[in-house]
Amino acid sequence: MKKLLVIGLLTLFITPFAHAQFGVKGGLNVAELTGRDGESASYKAFYHVGVFYQAHLLGPLSIQPEVQYSLQGGNLKSAFTNYDSQLHYLTVPILAKLTVGPVFVEGGPQFGVLLNADQSGNMQVGLAEDGTPAYGNVSRPATGSFKRGDFSLVGGAGLKLASNFSLGARLVAGLNDINDVQNLSGINDPRLQNRVYQVYAAFQFGGGK
Repeated sequence: MKKLLVIGLLTLFITPFAHAQFGVKGGLNVAELTGRDGESASYKAFYHVGVFYQAHLLGPLSIQPEVQYSLQGGNLKSAFTNYDSQLHYLTVPILAKLTVGPVFVEGGPQFGVLLNADQSGNMQVGLAEDGTPAYGNVSRPATGSFKRGDFSLVGGAGLKLASNFSLGARLVAGLNDINDVQNLSGINDPRLQNRVYQVYAAFQFGGGK
């Protein structure tokens, strides 16, 4: 009886992963940094690539964790500044996925770790002798200006065009403040958040569902 119970529990645990599929994906990021007063934000085009693991649970429902390299950031502009920020993230979305026919919708949290950051353009480079901000056209590392962790909510939809190939689109909305500059002055505001629109293609290995 105990053996039957153990076998039953193992079967119950393993069954959802019997239809699991590994895959690769990549596509376009259209990203901006929002939330800073005094500077207008605009979108910049970047990219993302990654791998995923889709585990079918029950009927049309599945869970899909992913690991991605995602380049994002954006342009910030004011009367005195005009510069681009490039933020290199390792992101881990953990999404619930509902598939009905060829159509799927997906959503869930995403956790991001900043690997490094760069900024280029006309920005504040220090203070003049009289204490007023000094500006210059520079290209510099900026990892220390941003927090390492980023938490976002993800929502999207797509089409499964064949058993192994699909196309999708997502909105990734950052929830926490990622700005970590300590010597803010003038037009700068301490709050900054990621927002990314993604369009991607995905390929799954093995038989599709």
